[in-house]
Amino acid sequence: MNEDYIAFVKEKFKGNIDVKYRQIQCKKGNILIVFIDNMSDSRFISQYIIQPIINKRENIENSNDIRKGILFANSIGIIETTHEMLYHILSGDVVIISDFYEGLIFCEAKNYTRRAVGIPITESVVKGPREGFTEAFVDNISLIRRKARNADLKFENVFIGKKSETVVIISYIKGVASDRVVAQVKKELKNMDVEFILDTNYIEERLSEKGTLYETVGYSEKPDVVTSKLFEGRVAVIVDGTPFVVTVPYFFYENFQMSDDYYLNKYISNAMRILRWIALGLSTLLPGLYVALTTNHFSLIPSIFVFRLSISRAGVPFPMVVEVLLMIFFFQVLREAGIRLPQPIGQAMSIVGALILGQSAVSAGFASETTVIIVALASISAFLTPKLYGAIAFWSTFLIIIAAVAGLPGFFVGFFMFLSELGSLKSCGFKYLFPMGTLKKFNFRDLILRDNLDSISEGFTNEDDKK
Repeated sequence: MNEDYIAFVKEKFKGNIDVKYRQIQCKKGNILIVFIDNMSDSRFISQYIIQPIINKRENIENSNDIRKGILFANSIGIIETTHEMLYHILSGDVVIISDFYEGLIFCEAKNYTRRAVGIPITESVVKGPREGFTEAFVDNISLIRRKARNADLKFENVFIGKKSETVVIISYIKGVASDRVVAQVKKELKNMDVEFILDTNYIEERLSEKGTLYETVGYSEKPDVVTSKLFEGRVAVIVDGTPFVVTVPYFFYENFQMSDDYYLNKYISNAMRILRWIALGLSTLLPGLYVALTTNHFSLIPSIFVFRLSISRAGVPFPMVVEVLLMIFFFQVLREAGIRLPQPIGQAMSIVGALILGQSAVSAGFASETTVIIVALASISAFLTPKLYGAIAFWSTFLIIIAAVAGLPGFFVGFFMFLSELGSLKSCGFKYLFPMGTLKKFNFRDLILRDNLDSISEGFTNEDDKK
């Protein structure tokens, strides 16, 4: 009967010390219970599976007797293939195999090690919820459910990875999320042909716009942020094993919205948003404009500043463009070192290193004081919009080079190329600049500035598909 299944599972897990087998002698034959020790609840298995079977083993005739009258578990089902049997064992379930009746039974008894809900490191807030997602998808679903007690909130699962069979959850609110986006996300995920998936970045690369440094797919490790996106009509993707949740579509203006904007005073939040927009301009345009003016257009600079600039650059052996690029390179090295080192050491090294590097560069004649200030201001401003850091680094360097070659005309050409790329991008079929530059009707009460919380627009809904 089931001897082939028993032989298969023992051969497949041969040499694995964590796979446990418990054989129970019954009146008509033997029952084999298979589970993985460090992924299943041993106490639950002993009390609610093994003990009831032992107590009634004289009356067991078939699988229905076990499923309907013996097991004390919430989730019990029938296994039809060896693939299903392996999946349930590897997921922490208990598989029950007998040699005197047909059919295999699985019983949910998961209890693998998981990290407790903690404070998200990448999205710190001054005021607001402190809890963050964990690596267990069941915990992440419960965190969202607790904030959105809505019967239309859906969680649908797919399995991705031929070898890993990772659980991926698609979440959306029916009637609020765009049907077009939901269908596109489902299609893209089901068409993924990969051996394994370990992180949300596998999903992000599949859903994002190709050939750009801009983030056209959002992500967060805060349940309140993801829940608010769901209410706005976004689709969320949860990957088992990672604390980051993907949200699509993702728009350019979302780079300037932080989670505590909605928990702080409205006027303070709006001031911080304006500061972030200004920081984008400084980090992207300031170095290129500085190079254009000091290289090709001295007449546009006030004479007293030209005099001071010439004094500070006396003895610097490099052209202006080389000097600026060299200082940017030094700051990038410091930033990367600060990220890779352990957190306490990295923070101290970044601060001290920047101070020493800037002072030493000026003293050694590698750079002028003005250049150090310009590059430092641009580099620090880029940290205010962290998700745009890659795009800012590329475009600021490009503008520096083209400004050095062609002056202000080249700088403006590069600036319009920067705007053109932004206007050409899409996120799951929606313009990346949506609703800016589109004909869609949209309530602007949470676009640049934040209005009162009770009057903020819900964003887009299914009605957008009909327009």
